[in-house]
Amino acid sequence: MSQRIQFHLDENADLAIAAGLRRNGIDVTTTKEVGLLTKSDEEQLAFICANHRVIFTQDTDFLRIASYTQTHPGIAFCQKGTRSIGEIIARLTLIYQVFSPEEMIGRVEFL
Repeated sequence: MSQRIQFHLDENADLAIAAGLRRNGIDVTTTKEVGLLTKSDEEQLAFICANHRVIFTQDTDFLRIASYTQTHPGIAFCQKGTRSIGEIIARLTLIYQVFSPEEMIGRVEFL
């Protein structure tokens, strides 16, 4: 497992977030890049678990998933329309700086 958090953005996340994280040297994948467009939340969950990636999402279905399993590598959640892209990038960068991948296991961080 990586010693730094790696993120995965679900399909509803603006691609500018991925670009901003990459400018900060943070490893991030997007749903489109890994061929998961239109795939179910469970398939997204399987991907992040297999690849040890914290998912950034604005989909409340992931909060439901988090309520019944603590075995995911972490969820960063932001309600749609409540933060600018810059704020999301800054808060995800802070998570990256503060938490280890092990500390994020089973955790939900609200942005």
